[in-house]
Amino acid sequence: MPEPVKIIEWQHLDKKKFYVFGPTLFFGIRAVLYPPNLIKTRLQVQRKRSMYKGTFDAFRNIVKQEGIRGLYKGYLVSNFSLLSGQCYITTYELLRQKTSYYTDNLALRGFFAGACASIVGQTIMVPVDIISQFLMVQGQGQCSSTYKPKGAGMVVKQIWENQGIRGFYRGYGISLMTYAPTSGVWWASYGQYLGIVGSLVPNGTAPIVVQGIAGPLAGLTAATAVNPLDVLRTRLQVGGGSSVVAVLKDLLREEGFIMGLSKGLTARITTMMPSSFLITLGYETIKRLSLRSDLVESGEFKIR
Repeated sequence: MPEPVKIIEWQHLDKKKFYVFGPTLFFGIRAVLYPPNLIKTRLQVQRKRSMYKGTFDAFRNIVKQEGIRGLYKGYLVSNFSLLSGQCYITTYELLRQKTSYYTDNLALRGFFAGACASIVGQTIMVPVDIISQFLMVQGQGQCSSTYKPKGAGMVVKQIWENQGIRGFYRGYGISLMTYAPTSGVWWASYGQYLGIVGSLVPNGTAPIVVQGIAGPLAGLTAATAVNPLDVLRTRLQVGGGSSVVAVLKDLLREEGFIMGLSKGLTARITTMMPSSFLITLGYETIKRLSLRSDLVESGEFKIR
């Protein structure tokens, strides 16, 4: 019988190490994952197939018309999310620890802690998201040598002058409706897949291998389940609209149920499966590097 993967909990961590290793590693991961996220955003905002026929067509045209830099519009602004990420993961780990006193169900603990962590993270992240999304979509389809894009400062000024503070929280409600379930489903699925994959691999398999398989499967599950809400969120934040219901009606009228609510799903899966792989390996590595010295010396956790 394969040995179950032992999960590193909040109380096992040296917090000083954790808060140094975390932002450093995730800054690099974001650089790799940003282009697929930009493509997903553009696909979700466009009307029908007015500009891009799909994920790979979007990639080809962005590089051709805007250069490699076009894939990184809004990247620097988006890195303010590192603060959001640290608040998110701290909330997740603390709540996961607290809920262990009430239930041993990993899926339930993961869903609750992940959803609550997302609420905290999104409160910080939504303004950053809105600014970076404006930067992502501006100048699409135009040659980079002739189009002069607005900088982040101009975008912030424009939003403030037109809408005030509310402009930076447009779609906040639907962001919570999107990301809280996504986060909850991801962590709940991840816990379940750890058990399933762990039961199938040979005994002695390194825990990081099991985690590296479980992460992408959790990403696929969460991406598919919550994509319709993500489409509505992106359209509301970037394209405007009086309400979620109004945006939904317009989307269904223009493109139908299946096509409308599955827009960007391929790009979303293309983003979430590799991102889940990298984030899982990155986060589990950070936790292993951040183990308390006494636990490392005791050999309680396998560092492989």
